[in-house]
Amino acid sequence: MTEPESRRVDREGIHIERDLADSVAIEEELDSNVVGPYRFPSPTRRRIAGWVFVVGAVLTVVLLDDGWIPALGFVALALWQFAASWPLNIDEHQALTIAGSAVDFPVGHASAAVTFRGLRSVPRWSVVLYSAAEPPDRRALVVVDAVTGDVAEEPYVEDVPEV
Repeated sequence: MTEPESRRVDREGIHIERDLADSVAIEEELDSNVVGPYRFPSPTRRRIAGWVFVVGAVLTVVLLDDGWIPALGFVALALWQFAASWPLNIDEHQALTIAGSAVDFPVGHASAAVTFRGLRSVPRWSVVLYSAAEPPDRRALVVVDAVTGDVAEEPYVEDVPEV
């Protein structure tokens, strides 16, 4: 099976030439040609939604007869938004460093993704680490609290089966 000349697959992933990516209108988040620093947006932006709910509560009380009843719902939603607006104190690079120090093998490839836990949606980094051996012989999942930087759970480490 031959690969088209406009595409190549290697250990770095799938690469699509710029002209082809433009011609088929690949979305920016899927385009491997887009490079540069990326910063995950902070959950503190939930405060904006909290203030929108506060304004909704005030308008409901002012504009409706017995508006205080639906206003209570707006207030409850606003309180939850404010309670769930944790600062993202640890970025993905710091999470990778913390996770790498939590395992007992040299780290090769690694990846981090934000997850949220609990009713107040505490942000946590789920970091997958592979050993530096070629091919990797061990992998681990380390969960790092994105607010405090603590390892939130016992790291899960397993051997990678040979292919």
